[in-house]
Amino acid sequence: MRQEMPRQEPKIRAKNFNEVALGYTAEQAVAEAKRCIQCKKPSCIAGCPVEIDIPAFVALIADGKFDEAAKKLKEKNNLPAICGRVCPQETQCEKVCVLVNKKDQIAIGRLERFAADYEIKASPLHPSPLKMERGTKGVRVAVVGSGPAGLTCAGDLAKMGYQVTMFESLHETGGVLSYGIPEFRLPKKIVHFEIDGIRDLGVEVKVNTLIGRTLTIEDLLARGFKAVFIGAGAGLPQFMKIPGENLGGVYSANEYLTRVNLMKAYLFPEYLTPVKIGKKVVVVGGGNVAMDAARVSLRLGADEVTIVYRRSEKEMPARAEEIENAKEEGVKFRLLTNPTRITGKDGWVSQIELLKMELGEPDGSGRRRPVPVKGSEFLMDVDTVVVAIGNNPNPLLPRMIKGLKIEKWGGIIADPVTGQTSLTYIYAGGDIVSGAATVIEAMGAGKKAARAIDKTLSNR
Repeated sequence: MRQEMPRQEPKIRAKNFNEVALGYTAEQAVAEAKRCIQCKKPSCIAGCPVEIDIPAFVALIADGKFDEAAKKLKEKNNLPAICGRVCPQETQCEKVCVLVNKKDQIAIGRLERFAADYEIKASPLHPSPLKMERGTKGVRVAVVGSGPAGLTCAGDLAKMGYQVTMFESLHETGGVLSYGIPEFRLPKKIVHFEIDGIRDLGVEVKVNTLIGRTLTIEDLLARGFKAVFIGAGAGLPQFMKIPGENLGGVYSANEYLTRVNLMKAYLFPEYLTPVKIGKKVVVVGGGNVAMDAARVSLRLGADEVTIVYRRSEKEMPARAEEIENAKEEGVKFRLLTNPTRITGKDGWVSQIELLKMELGEPDGSGRRRPVPVKGSEFLMDVDTVVVAIGNNPNPLLPRMIKGLKIEKWGGIIADPVTGQTSLTYIYAGGDIVSGAATVIEAMGAGKKAARAIDKTLSNR
């Protein structure tokens, strides 16, 4: 039987920012790993965007060789402790496990987290077992953005012997890992440990450097960088374009979570960056970001938090685990409902008008299109509204690069296999190419680009 992971009790965890999932014990990890039947032709590897040898690291855990399991993970995955927490394994490697038809697939993600956490506990100050001499090839490559795509590309290139410098516009590295994902899902000490591992590989990190302003891509090429990978993510929030979105108390999820995570509002008054939320919060959206914003609101002291989503739960893009956690913690769900306007008093939000929906025929996403029910409008009292309906790439960098081809919505056009853009020696990957997606998909793009950059610079 699949081993369940210990978790904090819902009523307790909804009031603190400590990690919800507590991780396997050694006994649980070994028991779970021993369930793997070690297929002769494993399909799980093909389901992993970063190509981890899943049967091999699972077998090492089954044998109690936890250190070796962590090293095996690091051969392909530069961020295993992060992936073990936030990667949607249920739709990727675990989905194609041969035991899935028995509803008993191997808990690959939980085992990945266990092995990675074991390494962290064994060597909390590093150095990484993969620590190496910097830039043995003597060829310089620039990586723009220190999120999942950039970290993966930088780490892989460093392993290949390139002299890599990673540029980050903010004061702290990690991208969405630092500003977007709450502490209770991904502790920042884990992010810092993983990024220190990238530094151990020889990657130089420069923060507070906005490529496109502080330095241009042309500046980088002129300074001797032979290739540039752009993994700047998608940090430009989308709004609903309804009346009242400019009222005080209406946040984009991007701003809301950045204030809480990167600016540490959750540690107020130790950090003087509070978020005013009041007692009643509405979060608009149905993805993981919406669940994060809703669960953060409870922890900041809201009495009532409601998710408003225009489709049914079946169509929600959020992970099933995150929806379940939100429900357990007391988040309410108003499904088949869509906002039409926000009203306020003295410049601050006071009510939100909602319209009931019904599902029609499938749209381009494959999900049934929500159709308004005429005359079904109603009002809800609310102190805070958080809009979590997606993000687009910041247009600054793509528009600053002459000759770079971009999509109408602002994303960089890049080859899906190599990440190569319309400009020679400039590559891109992650959310700035695909639009908002998952951490592991961005990592996969960074890995592919690193491989292509090496092939180009090695004239292979």
